[in-house]
Amino acid sequence: MLNDKKIVVVMPAYNAAETLRKTYDAVMEQGIVDEVILVDDASCDKTAAIAGTLEHVTLHVHPENRGYGGNQKSCYRLALAAGADVVIMVHPDYQYTPALIPAMASMISGGLYSCVLGSRILGGGALKGGMPWWKYVANRGLTLVENILLGAKLSEYHTGYRAFSRELLEQLPLEENSDDFVFDNQMLAQILWRNITIAEVSCPTKYFPEASSINFHRSVRYGIGCLWTGLCFRLARAGLLRSRLFQ
Repeated sequence: MLNDKKIVVVMPAYNAAETLRKTYDAVMEQGIVDEVILVDDASCDKTAAIAGTLEHVTLHVHPENRGYGGNQKSCYRLALAAGADVVIMVHPDYQYTPALIPAMASMISGGLYSCVLGSRILGGGALKGGMPWWKYVANRGLTLVENILLGAKLSEYHTGYRAFSRELLEQLPLEENSDDFVFDNQMLAQILWRNITIAEVSCPTKYFPEASSINFHRSVRYGIGCLWTGLCFRLARAGLLRSRLFQ
């Protein structure tokens, strides 16, 4: 609990057996998390078995792989059903430090913001943490174009470390979003569509073999999806397009 608000961490998991316990321990060390909801997206390793041994973890297993976006849809739905006031997404691959949970939760529970992102770009943490140069360049280029299309000034749109208020999650038509990686981008666009301010905090990050990552082909598809989302946003704002994403 923090400021009398229930804090729930959600973990969209896929083949995270090697890093799950370490991430969980770091999450619980923060001392404010009431519940961890882990959704296992039909992993091929022992992710679900390990999660089942952890205290304060509610485990949900998809019988078949639904994709990263489909996993998040389950995460947020289950968190709201569990009575969460603040929902923080933490990847179980230990790429993002859980040490920022208190700060992000405080910004939400204190009523300052309804969405907070852990940015790898602020403070130069991405390259210091080992982000491949081509991903860094793509991140900066996509972010520039998206800021123009969406009328925002975010340092990045592609972080997987995010905190939301209950009220915000209940507003968003998340089921209309993709089940693939572009879900992340569509979600932020939907928040900006509502003229809601998105806050950012500088987040150190780590890149290592066990950390999850998408390959070059999937990255290209994701980038195209991000640009299409931004274009649809701009056209819908101008009244030239009707989109289920932007109601």
